[in-house]
Amino acid sequence: MNQKASRYCEQCGKAKRACICHTITTIPCDIPLIILQHPSEVHQPIGTARILSLSLPNSRLFVGEDFSDNDALNTLLDPRSGVDYVVLYPSDDAISLSSENTEIITGEDGRKRGLILLDGTWRKAYKMYQLSKNLHALPAVKLDEIEQGNYRIRKSPKENGLSTVEAGFYALSAMTGEQTRFHPLMAAFDSMIEFQISQMPPGVYEQHYGCKNDNENE
Repeated sequence: MNQKASRYCEQCGKAKRACICHTITTIPCDIPLIILQHPSEVHQPIGTARILSLSLPNSRLFVGEDFSDNDALNTLLDPRSGVDYVVLYPSDDAISLSSENTEIITGEDGRKRGLILLDGTWRKAYKMYQLSKNLHALPAVKLDEIEQGNYRIRKSPKENGLSTVEAGFYALSAMTGEQTRFHPLMAAFDSMIEFQISQMPPGVYEQHYGCKNDNENE
C-alpha cells in the first residue's frame, strides 16, 4: 500500500487524525453544485471544499487549473443538461446574489439554476477563472457584504474574505431562501477549525491569529 495514501482518509481526503467525516451531515438540496478545486488544495489540512462535496449529494468536485477542455464539466454546462449555472466570482460585471435578483436565482424560462465555486487562494482562483474560458460565458455572481468570516487560521489579502464552505453556505442560502437548512455546513467547518487550533502549541494561535481578522476564500 502506498504509505502516503494510507495517511489520508479515503472519504474526506484529509489526514486520518484530522478526518472530518464524523462532522458531516447530509443536506438535501435541489441546486446542483460544482466545485472547481486547485490541485494545491487537495490535501490542504484546513481546506473546506470537502465539507461541501460530502454534505451535498447533488454536488460534483473537479480538480485542476484550466477546465476549458474538461469534458465532464462541459457536459454539465451544456444547456441541454437542463441546468443554467452561475459562477461565484467577483468580476466587474458580477451580479449581487440576493433575493431581489430573481433572474439569477431562477434560470431562463424557469429552468433550474446551478452554482459553481472556485476553491483556491484568491490568486489561484483568479488564475483558474482566467484560464477556464468555458466559465466566461456564464453569469458571474457575488455575495452581498458579509461582515466577517470565521476562517481565523488562514491569512488572506482580502478583508472579510470567506472560506469556500462559507461562500457556499451564503450562496446556497441566498438561492434557496433557507439559511437554516445549511447550518450543518458551518457546524462542520467550526469543528474543523477548533480541531486545528487545538493541535497548535500553546500560544501559537494567540500570537499569529488571535488578534487578527484575516480570512480567506481558499
